[in-house]
Amino acid sequence: MTRAEAKQRNRQALLAAARLIVARDGHRAKLEEIAEQAELTTGAVYSLFGSKNGLLVALVTDHLNPHYDSIEQAIPADMGLAEAVEVFARHYRHLCDDPDALRHLSFEISLQDLALRDPELAPKLAASVRAHEQRLTALLSGRLHYGTAVTSRQAQRLATALRALLVGLSQGVILGLADDAPSDYFAATARALITPDVLGPP
Repeated sequence: MTRAEAKQRNRQALLAAARLIVARDGHRAKLEEIAEQAELTTGAVYSLFGSKNGLLVALVTDHLNPHYDSIEQAIPADMGLAEAVEVFARHYRHLCDDPDALRHLSFEISLQDLALRDPELAPKLAASVRAHEQRLTALLSGRLHYGTAVTSRQAQRLATALRALLVGLSQGVILGLADDAPSDYFAATARALITPDVLGPP
């Protein structure tokens, strides 16, 4: 195994361990336990991520990247805005049926709890989430809606509203609070956000 391969292996081991420990312990997650779970030392964390917070920020990116990668693959460039929004919403609903959906939700809530308790971590995690929201903004920008291309500013406003809506709906489904929320419902509620008031001026 090359040095680069070993580094990547250690990085993935620490991310997997952090995901497990954070979901289990929330703000009480200890760096030593994360390193032990990964069968590495805390020195490896500092070497690869710079700090515990650096590891947690990387954890958010590692968690969100596959989600947005699959969305980008499912929405071709020539798809109209309304259809793209529906595909995005249906993707969110599909994730609710994942056997690990409750574990993923526990992990996400634990990360939010950590951010609320650590004033240094909060802006870093927020920046990571915003970076992924920018991917959605870029994906929606320029798409046609009633013959007019959506501007980047409009796409940003819509992306913010979509993420908030779909995160809330998904949590409701996973927690059993929105049992009557099939894929069509997700798509319809997301599509209902495409209004002049939400999009705003160009």
